[in-house]
Amino acid sequence: MSAWTRRLRAFFGIEYALMLTYRAEILLWAIATCLPLIMLGVWTQAAESGDFVHGPAWMARYFIAVFLVRQVTIVWVIHHFEYLVVSGRLSPQLLLPVDPVWRYAVAHLAEQACRIPIVAVMLVGCLLLFPAAWRGDATVGPWVPGWGALVGGALACMAAFTLRFLLQYTFGLFAFWLERVAAVHELVYLLILFLSGMVAPLEVFPAAARDAVLWTPFPWLVWFPAKLMMGEPAPVLRGFVTLGVWIVALAVVNRVVWIRGLKHYSAMGA
Repeated sequence: MSAWTRRLRAFFGIEYALMLTYRAEILLWAIATCLPLIMLGVWTQAAESGDFVHGPAWMARYFIAVFLVRQVTIVWVIHHFEYLVVSGRLSPQLLLPVDPVWRYAVAHLAEQACRIPIVAVMLVGCLLLFPAAWRGDATVGPWVPGWGALVGGALACMAAFTLRFLLQYTFGLFAFWLERVAAVHELVYLLILFLSGMVAPLEVFPAAARDAVLWTPFPWLVWFPAKLMMGEPAPVLRGFVTLGVWIVALAVVNRVVWIRGLKHYSAMGA
Protein backbone atom coordinates (compact mmCIF):
# COMPACT_ATOMS: atom_id res chain seq x y z
CA MET A 1 0.00 0.00 0.00
CA SER A 2 2.84 2.40 0.77
CA ALA A 3 4.33 1.79 -2.68
CA TRP A 4 0.95 2.44 -4.31
CA THR A 5 0.51 5.57 -2.24
CA ARG A 6 3.89 6.90 -3.31
CA ARG A 7 3.15 6.17 -6.96
CA LEU A 8 -0.25 7.85 -6.86
CA ARG A 9 1.19 10.86 -5.05
CA ALA A 10 3.93 11.12 -7.67
CA PHE A 11 1.37 10.88 -10.47
CA PHE A 12 -0.78 13.53 -8.81
CA GLY A 13 2.17 15.91 -8.41
CA ILE A 14 3.17 15.48 -12.05
CA GLU A 15 -0.34 15.87 -13.39
CA TYR A 16 -1.15 18.82 -11.12
CA ALA A 17 1.98 20.66 -12.30
CA LEU A 18 1.01 19.88 -15.88
CA MET A 19 -2.52 21.19 -15.35
CA LEU A 20 -1.19 24.39 -13.80
CA THR A 21 0.88 24.91 -16.93
CA TYR A 22 -2.35 24.92 -18.94
CA ARG A 23 -4.46 26.83 -16.39
CA ALA A 24 -5.77 29.22 -19.03
CA GLU A 25 -7.08 26.24 -20.99
CA ILE A 26 -8.71 24.88 -17.83
CA LEU A 27 -10.44 28.24 -17.42
CA LEU A 28 -11.85 27.89 -20.92
CA TRP A 29 -12.96 24.31 -20.13
CA ALA A 30 -14.78 25.52 -17.03
CA ILE A 31 -16.55 28.22 -19.03
CA ALA A 32 -17.38 25.76 -21.80
CA THR A 33 -19.08 23.42 -19.32
CA CYS A 34 -21.45 26.01 -17.86
CA LEU A 35 -24.49 24.70 -19.75
CA PRO A 36 -26.36 24.24 -16.41
CA LEU A 37 -25.97 27.97 -15.76
CA ILE A 38 -27.53 28.73 -19.14
CA MET A 39 -30.40 26.36 -18.35
CA LEU A 40 -30.68 28.07 -14.95
CA GLY A 41 -31.69 31.32 -16.64
CA VAL A 42 -34.02 29.55 -19.04
CA TRP A 43 -35.88 27.52 -16.42
CA THR A 44 -36.15 30.28 -13.81
CA GLN A 45 -37.83 32.47 -16.41
CA ALA A 46 -40.07 29.58 -17.46
CA ALA A 47 -41.00 28.91 -13.83
CA GLU A 48 -42.03 32.54 -13.38
CA SER A 49 -44.37 32.50 -16.35
CA GLY A 50 -45.37 28.84 -16.60
CA ASP A 51 -47.34 26.32 -14.61
CA PHE A 52 -44.63 24.20 -12.98
CA VAL A 53 -44.55 22.21 -9.77
CA HIS A 54 -41.51 24.19 -8.57
CA GLY A 55 -40.87 27.92 -8.60
CA PRO A 56 -37.91 30.02 -9.77
CA ALA A 57 -35.97 29.65 -6.50
CA TRP A 58 -36.11 25.86 -6.69
CA MET A 59 -35.08 25.90 -10.35
CA ALA A 60 -32.12 28.19 -9.63
CA ARG A 61 -31.06 26.03 -6.70
CA TYR A 62 -31.33 22.86 -8.76
CA PHE A 63 -29.22 24.08 -11.67
CA ILE A 64 -26.57 25.53 -9.36
CA ALA A 65 -26.33 22.05 -7.80
CA VAL A 66 -26.17 20.54 -11.30
CA PHE A 67 -23.37 22.96 -12.17
CA LEU A 68 -21.36 21.78 -9.15
CA VAL A 69 -22.01 18.13 -9.95
CA ARG A 70 -20.99 18.71 -13.53
CA GLN A 71 -17.71 20.34 -12.52
CA VAL A 72 -16.60 17.39 -10.36
CA THR A 73 -17.72 14.64 -12.75
CA ILE A 74 -16.26 15.86 -16.04
CA VAL A 75 -14.43 13.10 -17.89
CA TRP A 76 -12.25 13.49 -20.99
CA VAL A 77 -10.17 10.30 -20.93
CA ILE A 78 -11.54 8.99 -24.21
CA HIS A 79 -9.95 11.82 -26.22
CA HIS A 80 -6.57 11.36 -24.53
CA PHE A 81 -6.56 7.58 -24.80
CA GLU A 82 -7.66 7.62 -28.42
CA TYR A 83 -4.75 9.94 -29.26
CA LEU A 84 -2.25 7.71 -27.43
CA VAL A 85 -3.38 4.57 -29.22
CA VAL A 86 -3.66 6.08 -32.70
CA SER A 87 -0.29 7.84 -32.40
CA GLY A 88 1.43 4.82 -30.84
CA ARG A 89 2.38 6.80 -27.69
CA LEU A 90 0.64 4.30 -25.44
CA SER A 91 3.58 1.89 -25.75
CA PRO A 92 5.92 3.68 -23.26
CA GLN A 93 3.16 3.74 -20.66
CA LEU A 94 2.78 -0.03 -20.93
CA LEU A 95 6.35 -0.41 -19.69
CA LEU A 96 5.52 1.22 -16.36
CA PRO A 97 4.71 -1.06 -13.37
CA VAL A 98 1.30 0.62 -12.99
CA ASP A 99 -1.79 0.17 -15.12
CA PRO A 100 -2.27 3.37 -17.18
CA VAL A 101 -5.86 3.67 -15.92
CA TRP A 102 -4.56 4.89 -12.55
CA ARG A 103 -2.62 7.73 -14.15
CA TYR A 104 -5.64 8.77 -16.19
CA ALA A 105 -7.83 8.78 -13.07
CA VAL A 106 -5.30 10.82 -11.09
CA ALA A 107 -4.98 13.26 -14.02
CA HIS A 108 -8.72 13.92 -13.78
CA LEU A 109 -8.45 14.57 -10.04
CA ALA A 110 -5.53 16.95 -10.62
CA GLU A 111 -7.53 18.82 -13.25
CA GLN A 112 -10.45 19.12 -10.83
CA ALA A 113 -8.12 20.47 -8.14
CA CYS A 114 -6.93 23.18 -10.55
CA ARG A 115 -10.55 23.97 -11.38
CA ILE A 116 -11.58 24.68 -7.74
CA PRO A 117 -10.76 28.44 -7.65
CA ILE A 118 -12.52 29.00 -10.99
CA VAL A 119 -15.61 27.07 -9.91
CA ALA A 120 -15.69 28.94 -6.58
CA VAL A 121 -15.73 32.32 -8.33
CA MET A 122 -18.45 31.19 -10.73
CA LEU A 123 -20.50 29.77 -7.85
CA VAL A 124 -20.33 33.02 -5.88
CA GLY A 125 -21.37 34.92 -9.00
CA CYS A 126 -24.40 32.65 -9.47
CA LEU A 127 -25.48 33.06 -5.85
CA LEU A 128 -25.20 36.84 -6.17
CA LEU A 129 -27.15 36.93 -9.43
CA PHE A 130 -29.83 34.55 -8.13
CA PRO A 131 -30.12 35.24 -4.40
CA ALA A 132 -33.46 33.41 -4.24
CA ALA A 133 -31.51 30.19 -4.76
CA TRP A 134 -30.09 30.37 -1.23
CA ARG A 135 -32.61 32.71 0.39
CA GLY A 136 -35.65 30.78 -0.77
CA ASP A 137 -39.08 32.15 -1.61
CA ALA A 138 -42.70 31.43 -0.84
CA THR A 139 -42.40 27.84 -2.07
CA VAL A 140 -39.02 26.77 -0.64
CA GLY A 141 -37.05 27.77 2.43
CA PRO A 142 -33.40 28.84 2.66
CA TRP A 143 -30.83 26.52 1.15
CA VAL A 144 -28.97 25.24 4.20
CA PRO A 145 -27.95 21.63 3.45
CA GLY A 146 -27.01 19.60 6.50
CA TRP A 147 -24.09 17.25 6.91
CA GLY A 148 -26.15 14.36 5.60
CA ALA A 149 -26.86 16.20 2.37
CA LEU A 150 -23.23 17.26 1.96
CA VAL A 151 -21.81 13.79 2.64
CA GLY A 152 -24.47 12.07 0.53
CA GLY A 153 -23.95 14.49 -2.32
CA ALA A 154 -20.17 14.05 -2.17
CA LEU A 155 -20.46 10.25 -2.20
CA ALA A 156 -22.95 10.38 -5.06
CA CYS A 157 -20.60 12.67 -7.02
CA MET A 158 -17.72 10.25 -6.45
CA ALA A 159 -19.82 7.32 -7.64
CA ALA A 160 -21.10 9.30 -10.64
CA PHE A 161 -17.54 10.30 -11.59
CA THR A 162 -16.39 6.67 -11.29
CA LEU A 163 -19.24 5.47 -13.50
CA ARG A 164 -18.67 8.16 -16.13
CA PHE A 165 -14.94 7.49 -16.11
CA LEU A 166 -15.42 3.75 -16.59
CA LEU A 167 -18.03 4.31 -19.28
CA GLN A 168 -15.85 6.69 -21.27
CA TYR A 169 -12.64 4.72 -20.71
CA THR A 170 -14.34 1.51 -21.84
CA PHE A 171 -15.46 3.22 -25.02
CA GLY A 172 -11.93 4.56 -25.39
CA LEU A 173 -10.50 1.04 -25.33
CA PHE A 174 -12.17 0.36 -28.66
CA ALA A 175 -9.52 2.67 -30.13
CA PHE A 176 -7.50 -0.54 -30.41
CA TRP A 177 -9.80 -1.42 -33.31
CA LEU A 178 -11.33 1.93 -34.38
CA GLU A 179 -9.78 5.32 -35.08
CA ARG A 180 -12.62 7.64 -34.03
CA VAL A 181 -14.19 6.16 -30.92
CA ALA A 182 -14.76 9.64 -29.49
CA ALA A 183 -17.26 10.29 -32.29
CA VAL A 184 -19.15 7.11 -31.37
CA HIS A 185 -19.22 8.15 -27.73
CA GLU A 186 -20.90 11.43 -28.66
CA LEU A 187 -24.10 9.44 -29.23
CA VAL A 188 -23.98 8.26 -25.62
CA TYR A 189 -23.25 11.81 -24.47
CA LEU A 190 -26.46 12.97 -26.12
CA LEU A 191 -28.36 10.50 -23.94
CA ILE A 192 -26.49 11.75 -20.86
CA LEU A 193 -27.24 15.34 -21.82
CA PHE A 194 -31.00 14.92 -22.13
CA LEU A 195 -31.75 12.08 -19.70
CA SER A 196 -29.46 12.93 -16.78
CA GLY A 197 -31.30 16.06 -15.66
CA MET A 198 -28.65 18.39 -17.04
CA VAL A 199 -30.95 20.13 -19.52
CA ALA A 200 -34.20 19.76 -17.58
CA PRO A 201 -34.98 18.40 -14.12
CA LEU A 202 -36.73 15.05 -14.09
CA GLU A 203 -39.58 16.67 -12.17
CA VAL A 204 -40.82 18.32 -15.39
CA PHE A 205 -40.84 15.00 -17.29
CA PRO A 206 -44.16 13.22 -17.77
CA ALA A 207 -44.61 10.59 -15.06
CA ALA A 208 -44.32 7.64 -17.46
CA ALA A 209 -41.16 9.04 -19.08
CA ARG A 210 -39.60 9.78 -15.69
CA ASP A 211 -40.26 6.25 -14.46
CA ALA A 212 -38.71 4.82 -17.63
CA VAL A 213 -35.64 7.06 -17.45
CA LEU A 214 -34.98 6.05 -13.84
CA TRP A 215 -34.28 2.51 -15.03
CA THR A 216 -31.29 3.81 -16.99
CA PRO A 217 -27.97 4.89 -15.42
CA PHE A 218 -28.20 8.43 -16.79
CA PRO A 219 -30.29 10.29 -14.15
CA TRP A 220 -28.11 8.91 -11.38
CA LEU A 221 -25.11 10.70 -12.89
CA VAL A 222 -26.45 14.25 -12.40
CA TRP A 223 -30.01 14.46 -11.10
CA PHE A 224 -29.42 12.16 -8.14
CA PRO A 225 -26.26 13.90 -6.75
CA ALA A 226 -27.88 17.30 -7.33
CA LYS A 227 -30.97 16.32 -5.35
CA LEU A 228 -28.82 15.12 -2.47
CA MET A 229 -26.78 18.33 -2.49
CA MET A 230 -30.01 20.31 -2.33
CA GLY A 231 -31.10 18.35 0.72
CA GLU A 232 -34.22 17.18 -1.11
CA PRO A 233 -35.86 13.75 -0.77
CA ALA A 234 -34.33 11.29 -3.22
CA PRO A 235 -34.30 7.49 -3.70
CA VAL A 236 -30.96 7.11 -1.89
CA LEU A 237 -30.80 3.32 -1.70
CA ARG A 238 -31.89 2.82 -5.30
CA GLY A 239 -29.48 5.49 -6.49
CA PHE A 240 -26.38 4.07 -4.85
CA VAL A 241 -27.32 0.48 -5.72
CA THR A 242 -27.85 1.44 -9.37
CA LEU A 243 -24.54 3.29 -9.50
CA GLY A 244 -22.75 0.39 -7.79
CA VAL A 245 -24.18 -2.24 -10.12
CA TRP A 246 -23.22 -0.27 -13.23
CA ILE A 247 -19.74 0.44 -11.86
CA VAL A 248 -19.08 -3.25 -11.21
CA ALA A 249 -20.48 -4.30 -14.59
CA LEU A 250 -18.44 -1.72 -16.50
CA ALA A 251 -15.29 -2.57 -14.53
CA VAL A 252 -15.61 -6.21 -15.63
CA VAL A 253 -16.26 -5.25 -19.26
CA ASN A 254 -13.39 -2.77 -19.12
CA ARG A 255 -10.87 -5.38 -18.02
CA VAL A 256 -12.02 -7.88 -20.66
CA VAL A 257 -11.77 -5.31 -23.46
CA TRP A 258 -8.41 -4.08 -22.11
CA ILE A 259 -6.85 -7.57 -22.20
CA ARG A 260 -8.13 -8.29 -25.69
CA GLY A 261 -7.19 -4.83 -26.90
CA LEU A 262 -3.61 -5.21 -25.68
CA LYS A 263 -3.26 -8.42 -27.66
CA HIS A 264 -4.53 -6.68 -30.76
CA TYR A 265 -2.26 -3.67 -30.13
CA SER A 266 0.79 -5.89 -29.71
CA ALA A 267 -0.09 -7.78 -32.85
CA MET A 268 0.22 -4.50 -34.78
CA GLY A 269 3.87 -4.23 -33.73
CA ALA A 270 3.50 -1.69 -30.92
